[in-house]
Amino acid sequence: MASNTAVRTVYRLSGVAPTPEAMLYALDLELLDRLGADPHLPEALGVPAVYLTCGMERAEAPWCAPMARTTGITVSEGIRRTAAVLLLAVDGTVYAIGCDQGYRLVPDHLKDKRFGLSFAIRQMDPNLIRGAVSRSLGQARTDISLVPGGAPVPLLGIRDHSRIVRSLGGYLDDLPLTRSRYAGGRAVSAQGGCGLRIALGVEPDALLSDLRAITRICSEDIPHQELEFVDHIVPVEDATTLHALDRTLDDRLGLPAAGHVSVSVPPEHLAAYVEATTYVTQINSTGSLRSDDFDLGYVLARARLAQPGRRLKALREGTVTLARDRRAGMTDTLAVTSALTWLEAGISLDSRRFFLMEGEWYEAGSAYVDECRAAVTALFSPSPSVSLPAWVEGESENAYNNRVADDERPGWLCLDTKNVANPLRPRDQVEICDLLVPDGTLVLVKRAGGSGPLSHLFSQARVAVELLQESAKVRAEFTAKVARLSGGKCLLPDDFTPKRIVLAMLLKNRDRLDPDSIFGFSQITIAQTAKTLAARGVTVEVIGIPEGSADALPLREPGMGTAAPG
Repeated sequence: MASNTAVRTVYRLSGVAPTPEAMLYALDLELLDRLGADPHLPEALGVPAVYLTCGMERAEAPWCAPMARTTGITVSEGIRRTAAVLLLAVDGTVYAIGCDQGYRLVPDHLKDKRFGLSFAIRQMDPNLIRGAVSRSLGQARTDISLVPGGAPVPLLGIRDHSRIVRSLGGYLDDLPLTRSRYAGGRAVSAQGGCGLRIALGVEPDALLSDLRAITRICSEDIPHQELEFVDHIVPVEDATTLHALDRTLDDRLGLPAAGHVSVSVPPEHLAAYVEATTYVTQINSTGSLRSDDFDLGYVLARARLAQPGRRLKALREGTVTLARDRRAGMTDTLAVTSALTWLEAGISLDSRRFFLMEGEWYEAGSAYVDECRAAVTALFSPSPSVSLPAWVEGESENAYNNRVADDERPGWLCLDTKNVANPLRPRDQVEICDLLVPDGTLVLVKRAGGSGPLSHLFSQARVAVELLQESAKVRAEFTAKVARLSGGKCLLPDDFTPKRIVLAMLLKNRDRLDPDSIFGFSQITIAQTAKTLAARGVTVEVIGIPEGSADALPLREPGMGTAAPG
């Protein structure tokens, strides 16, 4: 039975008018001519559309000749590759859908670089992310995370003010696409970066319906709270700043030293980079260089030969072709890229630092404040998992914790001052937590009048998690101590590691605890702590402790002890 959907990669094109003529002439007509592409004007869709198809043949595969020399056996096997691309305008938006090698027929500069990612952060389940590709500003490094079964965003370690996410793959929330109607309850997945790889309807009406749904999601829906950080870092748009950056870099490209420029692989072409054995570089010349790898020295030398003010333009218009074979025929070409997208450079304008990445400028630290605030805000749940009673002025921390466990929260265990040995120095002691909740949640309690005590609290949380995850001795001692102190009522598994930590605070001279009331320095450190623990699979939650009066203390029976002031 024929399928109702097919997995395709769809691109949203920028600066292309929604007419068949404009869509056709936006493409590289010389390339289409060399490939012998056939243009078609499909009427079945009922919208402006152009459909291009072609085949690329080679009489003998590139491995035939060298293997004949190796084995003494001559064979001849040919190669045929196909390419098709459908360009269509849906309600004024132009899309391109490639089949097989069809993505090569769409010039990179036409593609909306954030289209697929924009869809992903709005529609992808943040707890079931299967993969991510990200870049770190100023490090010329691409990081790839793969979790086939899906994982929460924090476990991927991609949330950082200096990290640019280029691609996300994962399972989608419920959405009105054709594939969802035929999935039979099975999860639907997608990959979003520059393009969007997703199952689309095959029939004309189904395809148009899917594209309209995708358009609506990108334009009307807001990003998931756990994924909105992806939008915090955006390219510089100020024309004056861009002109100054381009002029400064153009001047530097005329200098012999190349230490200010490094190489980084364009994320969209990672697959081609892995497969390529030959690079054909053509910059500001009719000639080209064939090399086994990207040749930075050659690229910079060609830029230096250009006239001042035109060096950056030469790199932007220059091409680097990735191919499977040194002869680099049509059937061997994997990708044709702009030379500039391979370069990463740092430029400072007074105290501001900028980095060129994939042909666009980004300012270092521009998202730092917003990202810190967002990270802190996310720690405050509208429905806290636990709550704590009022803390009376003059009541010591130890007395308060014992009162909570003894009188206020049945089943909780006070572990304040019930320390374990530090494996790095056994004579030293480490406090894992103040209170242990029956479900294994660690609660750390602190009354603070400044950033110092809170910094200690955050450090304690990190140390507790690291020791429980990394030291078998600490786990054994902690679980045994919990069993003994609870009289056998709380039995943690021998391999216990925490999944949640609650940081409970009472801040002096604050009416209530919220993200804005936390001391400025502490907002930075708590954001760093939460990200570090999230990468270890531990959720951090912050709750406030109300301040109470001595009259609120429960009465105790004689002999039960008192919550004495500290």
